[in-house]
Amino acid sequence: MSPTDHCMRPVFSSKVVPVILITDVAHAEPMALALLAGGIDVMEVTLRHPAGIAAIETIAQRVPHMQVGAGTVRHPDDIARVQSAGARFALSPGFSEPLIEAALDAQLPFIPGVMTPGELLRAQAHGFSLVKLFPAEQAGGVGMVKALRGPFADMHLCPTGGVTPANIQAYLREPNVAMVGGSWLTPADAVASGDWARVTLLAKQAVALAAG
Repeated sequence: MSPTDHCMRPVFSSKVVPVILITDVAHAEPMALALLAGGIDVMEVTLRHPAGIAAIETIAQRVPHMQVGAGTVRHPDDIARVQSAGARFALSPGFSEPLIEAALDAQLPFIPGVMTPGELLRAQAHGFSLVKLFPAEQAGGVGMVKALRGPFADMHLCPTGGVTPANIQAYLREPNVAMVGGSWLTPADAVASGDWARVTLLAKQAVALAAG
């Protein structure tokens, strides 16, 4: 398979990708439903906790309208694990040649992470036109996004890391930003108390900001 064969992108309508740490699988289904009710049809469930894989499987099986993806994918064998669980795409905070090869072989839509122009070049050489800029704020924020657009006008970014309601519109105004990732939509206290109405409200607010 040539690198250009893998130009698949995850398909969802939301410009805001919730970055979610699930520590209790029981939270997976109601959280997915709460986000859908707020107008967000995508979830990045990270592998930062052992419950992540089971949470992805639960969402894939019980909430089919939610486009569930796996985040913090760092090892080649993670690709097979998340794909078997039902993940429709995967994201990484960075990338390595073995990780990209595993994603290519699995034909799983994959968004590699980059932070520098050199990494952007490497991702582009593998056929990727959408990458995750991480950590976005620490990398230079909107200023970095603007600077990268000059030499990489054909590359699209998903800034993640430090994106908040206060700066989401500044990011999304940039023509090379396809979407943003953020962790504020599922606050730990709301999840712990089962306050799914609050999650829905935050999702609605994020959708409104992204549209504005």
